[in-house]
Amino acid sequence: MTARVPPLLLPRSSDEYAPVPWDARLHRASTMAAAAVEQFDDRRGTAATLRALDAVAGGGFYPLVADTEVDRDAAEAAFASTGPVIDVQTHLIDPARWTGEGAAALSGFLRMADPDRWPDAVDPRLLDATAWATHVFASSETAIALLTSTPGGADHNVLLNPQIAATRELVDRYAGTGRVRTHAIVHPNLGEAELDAMVDGYVRLQPSGWKCYPLYGPPTAASPTGGWFLDDDEIGFPFLERVRASGAPVVAVHKGLGGPIPSASVAAASPRDIGPAAAAFPDVAFLVYHSGYERDPDGEEGPYDPDRDQGVDRLVASVAAAGVGPGANVYAELGSTWYLMLRRPVEAAHVMGKLLLAVGPDRIVWGTDSIWYGSPQPLIDAFRAFEIPERMQEAFGYPALTAETKAKILGVNARAVYGIGDDDVVRATDDRARQWVDALQPTIVDAITRAGRP
Repeated sequence: MTARVPPLLLPRSSDEYAPVPWDARLHRASTMAAAAVEQFDDRRGTAATLRALDAVAGGGFYPLVADTEVDRDAAEAAFASTGPVIDVQTHLIDPARWTGEGAAALSGFLRMADPDRWPDAVDPRLLDATAWATHVFASSETAIALLTSTPGGADHNVLLNPQIAATRELVDRYAGTGRVRTHAIVHPNLGEAELDAMVDGYVRLQPSGWKCYPLYGPPTAASPTGGWFLDDDEIGFPFLERVRASGAPVVAVHKGLGGPIPSASVAAASPRDIGPAAAAFPDVAFLVYHSGYERDPDGEEGPYDPDRDQGVDRLVASVAAAGVGPGANVYAELGSTWYLMLRRPVEAAHVMGKLLLAVGPDRIVWGTDSIWYGSPQPLIDAFRAFEIPERMQEAFGYPALTAETKAKILGVNARAVYGIGDDDVVRATDDRARQWVDALQPTIVDAITRAGRP
């Protein structure tokens, strides 16, 4: 049956933002793509969708030839691998924990995002570890993935730190070590015990970094409206001292996509604290999830404006004011950001251009927020095809988004953050069949559920 809407254009959301509103451009692109192909179940459908988006945006963003819409080999060649893909932001849930505040929030937004899939209630089994392994590994070329968490304490989060570690250990058993890296989530604004637990947590959980949501939690002296900031003396700096002293001096911090999250402070989602924190802790790597991007229903990001206190411009201003330049210890991450921008090619070119100038081509890392969107392969394909048009390079001083730069973003840059060695990459990329995914399916959900018990 012919799909009515190309999958890349479905108005989806996550637990962190509302659906992208449709406008005349998306309607036109959807109609054009549907007229070009009968199905959207292979890369010809992806090519048709991207070519339609490119045409509507004025051309030069997705320069795919017409044959990619009709010739399977041409489509495969257009999206051919340029190197290993390392996804630094993936998610799953434990169906046994599908209760309470965390589940209600995630369920509500998934249903709002995709009512055809979830007409009555979200089936948590479709978001569990088996679905994660299938989508991320069996249905995409992702070689290495980092598993991270949604916000929330142990009483209501849909996935706990021990379960994240258990997932990594099980994949190691079936696929060989190094295929999965992990974060341990910390809420330093919920009490000194959270910081104290980091010492034992590093020994027990062996995370590759620490995940935090500054927008989550009660008011503090530095953030009276709720949440906290990395550069405040009350919470942020003590937390970063613990990160620096740990065996994993990496902090992945949610910045941008300011809601809706229960008990969220949109103000604390601002990346204005990244520059000062990175300057104060030069030996800590700051992975800025979402790059400070905010989906604006009334407009799109344009060229950098130092007076614009919105979106990625806040991150650019923060690192510039702190003297943290390209190639330093700030990494911009693209999870959900790329998914939202790819349908707005002009905005995507501005955001990518600004990030390339602000943090440099070696400090942008690939993430997808999978499995909220199913297989990440269409997102990978779209990014490989994307370019910043020459007219925008000339007008705004942006560098070209070359194939070499995209290969760095898709995989090379993450290796530096997480210490991913050559052996890990070779083992992951040589394993093209991914037969281990089927082998672990019968055991992984039960293993994760057991890991979540007291």
